[in-house]
Amino acid sequence: MPIELTLLSKVAYQGQEVTAPRLRALLALLADDLHRGASLGTLIDGLWPAGQPENPAKAVHILVSRLRGQFGPDFVVSTPTGYRIALSEAEIDTEAILISASASAKALTTANYETALTQAQAGLALWNGEGADGTDPLSLLRLKRTQAHRSLCRTHALALSKSGKHAEAKEPLEHLVAQHPQDEELILELMRTQAAIAGPAGALATYEEYRRRIRDELGTDPGPALQALHQRLLRGDTLKRGVAHEPNALLGRDEDIAAVTDLLTKSRVTSIVGPGGMGKTRLAHAVSREAECHVYFVSLAGAATDADVENEVSSVLGEQRLNSLESALLVLDNCEHVLNGAAQLAQALVSASKELRILTTSRAPLGLSSETVYLLGELPLPTAIELFSQRARAARPGADLPPDAVTELCDHLDGLPLAIELAAAKVRVMSVPEIASRLDDRFTLLRGGSRDAPTRHRTLHAVVDWSWNLLDDAGKQAMRVLSLFPAGFTYAAAEHVGVEQALEHLVDQSLLKAHDTAAGVRFQMLETVREFAAAEREDDHDIGLFLAWARNFCLTHYDLVFGPDPLGPLFQVDAEQDNLIMALRYGIERVDGPTVAATAAVLTCGWLLGSNYSRTMAFANEIAWILTHYRPEPEYLEATRTAAVMCAVTTLMIQGPRAVRSLVILKRMPPTKPDTLPKALAAFLANRDSQEPLVAAAASFVDSYVKESELDPRAALAAARQAHALVADATPWLRMATHVRVADLYLHLGEHTEAEAHYLAALDIFDKDVTGVGISLILTNLHAGKLDGVEQWLDSVADHGADSGTEGSFGVGVRAEVLLARGEIDAGLAMWRRALDRINPHVGTQYRVGSTGIDPLLSEVQAAAVVAHAQHGRLDLVADLAKHLPERLAWLLEHPTANPSPFLREFPIWGALLLAVGMTEPRPGKAARMIALAERFQYLRSFQPTMSPARARAAVDKVAYAEAVPQYATLPLDRLRIAALDLLDR
Repeated sequence: MPIELTLLSKVAYQGQEVTAPRLRALLALLADDLHRGASLGTLIDGLWPAGQPENPAKAVHILVSRLRGQFGPDFVVSTPTGYRIALSEAEIDTEAILISASASAKALTTANYETALTQAQAGLALWNGEGADGTDPLSLLRLKRTQAHRSLCRTHALALSKSGKHAEAKEPLEHLVAQHPQDEELILELMRTQAAIAGPAGALATYEEYRRRIRDELGTDPGPALQALHQRLLRGDTLKRGVAHEPNALLGRDEDIAAVTDLLTKSRVTSIVGPGGMGKTRLAHAVSREAECHVYFVSLAGAATDADVENEVSSVLGEQRLNSLESALLVLDNCEHVLNGAAQLAQALVSASKELRILTTSRAPLGLSSETVYLLGELPLPTAIELFSQRARAARPGADLPPDAVTELCDHLDGLPLAIELAAAKVRVMSVPEIASRLDDRFTLLRGGSRDAPTRHRTLHAVVDWSWNLLDDAGKQAMRVLSLFPAGFTYAAAEHVGVEQALEHLVDQSLLKAHDTAAGVRFQMLETVREFAAAEREDDHDIGLFLAWARNFCLTHYDLVFGPDPLGPLFQVDAEQDNLIMALRYGIERVDGPTVAATAAVLTCGWLLGSNYSRTMAFANEIAWILTHYRPEPEYLEATRTAAVMCAVTTLMIQGPRAVRSLVILKRMPPTKPDTLPKALAAFLANRDSQEPLVAAAASFVDSYVKESELDPRAALAAARQAHALVADATPWLRMATHVRVADLYLHLGEHTEAEAHYLAALDIFDKDVTGVGISLILTNLHAGKLDGVEQWLDSVADHGADSGTEGSFGVGVRAEVLLARGEIDAGLAMWRRALDRINPHVGTQYRVGSTGIDPLLSEVQAAAVVAHAQHGRLDLVADLAKHLPERLAWLLEHPTANPSPFLREFPIWGALLLAVGMTEPRPGKAARMIALAERFQYLRSFQPTMSPARARAAVDKVAYAEAVPQYATLPLDRLRIAALDLLDR
């Protein structure tokens, strides 16, 4: 994010310099606490320390108005006690320098030197440390940032030295040591830099000068780190036998280098373990180059048997005897195929020497008590993108590398450096999208790497094949069947398919990774490994095992999600979702009724609870067709009923009442006691008369939507309250769903206290907000005028990571309403225009023309934005949108949904747009009729005060409005739509 406001090197906003002293001081005072801003008293005291003007509050307001006039109405916003700058920390240099100082120091501490250097350079680019010697607010603010500047200077010099950039590090280190002559970390890096540039003489002289000075001044000696470096410099250069220099930059491994180096100081044997192609060998070379002792690097790739290990090591050591290595570092590279030989040699050498350290790279650990394992992880996506881009430009300098296409490609390469480099090499002959489109056959695509790569790394297939050939038959069988689990699997799943005994070995061989999740420990394969194992399957036996697991899992869980303790099962179902979808696809392909019934029952329940209706609709027809021809065995009877009812309910909600196969299935099934939600819904949909509370509750719940679609919210509320009363002793989901339904209707009717009580009751049922109730509480507080409550709930929803859209057009629209309610008109309207841009960021200003689709959020945001600008006399700012809304509304009215679902709120959507058109209508009588008709439509009114019915009525001719209300009150629904079209045509 670019810096918008600078106060350190100069005072300017978006490049526009501020020269007026009082405005410069005001900006400094406001920037001193960016989050809270400055109170009116603080501003007055800071701006006029020697004597205040006659009306200081008005004088401050005039200065704020000047800033707003110069930089925009939403640049400075009001707070309950004063004002604050409406910028993020990353947009103002006085905050950005603190961020850079903190990030660079943290990166230096974790040995991520490249990041430390980048962050330090970014921070130092903001300010040179000057201009902090006055007593005015700006100088005082700069003075507060001098510590951050000093920290950046120090981090910059240390990171240069530690990352090997000694020529660049020398001058800043000398300058810092002169300023801080007893900082031993600076002296240590200065000595290393001097030794690297000109040999040990200068470094030894620096040490001796420091030693004498602190002995004379403090009567003490240099610290252990300085003494150790001094001794190494006296001994001369270290031997690095077999250690290679990098052919190109090693990206993203600074933290790994530091971690492995640290482990070597604590453990006699350290093993870098990970799958093939992860970069274990390059990491070992990098660690070896940094080591300050003799290093012997031995590649065991050519060792055919365990007995060959000692011979390979001896050939590198030359005349050096194995039992006399002592304080050296011995690196054994590629141990996985000679694990016993490498382990025996390492154990013998550790026993025979006191100081020897051994570093191994392997796809499996040695299994020694003296060993510490370092699991080398995949490259993070940003590093993968950087690596791909560098290698691709090296392969073809003029290649087009579209950022989105590169990101998508790298996201499918498992963070494997080898796969990324092989893909980048293909840029010589393909575009990035062409490479991505061929990843389905990655083993054919990713071959032919650089000539200096080991033979086993020339193709991706060779890398995985090397590991595959190290497995026994049981390991290979396990890999084949477990490759069917795209979402990973639990120990219980492996046990069910009969391969649990192989898990530990596969984890040791870096073919599986174990990690903790909310649903327990799960095992995962890299996609590359999974595809290789899948290609090794030769018959359907493994698929049969997988489908048997899926059926067993689903029969265990499908009814638990509606039970008394649903969250645990729901989390488990969510963790297995991709596996179950895979099983469902296999079931559909094979016309396998039991598998389709079991997996569809679990998946559709989860999708209904998560409001993910489109997922059910994508499978509903295929599920229903198979279940229509299936006569379920007794153990699959209720799963079949559940799958059919969920498909039928979702179809009703999305497409409206219609004849579907799912209803045929339900009507032919034998009746059962409706003691669960799926059974109650089945009885309701099958038109079976029942006095059972759950069936009656289902009928009342649906009836509340029917009544709402008939524009009778009071009747809808009565039906919803009846449903709620009937489930008072039912399971959590039912109680929560009816609480929310009742609350929604209370909110629409403007009864905020009752709405809030029901929303909070729904929220209390579970320990977390699993259905987005927090969003509803934002609106409840907004409607009630509780602006502080609005902001608290906005923060709460964002803090809990809810996928709520609080940063999208909805959240921006809410913030716009808060500003308008507080009297910040210009800022509020500007926020509404930002909401319009957020509604579809890919079309930019095309929002002004609008879409012909019936998108509730799009329609409501557009309507509210126009109404807000109309209410405050600024329609000129959204003129294009206001001009085209009548055309869009007419299209929607002319193309109503045939036989609509009661859950589709067409009239309220039309009503919101009609209200906006009415607010822009210049003829008072026609405007009043439009407002009256919009109210009859029960228009959407989430954003208040703008969409408040009282405010809308107050804006139009009262006589014309009073005449129109009774005219529309008795019109049937089909005539209401025609009436709206007639109004638009006049």
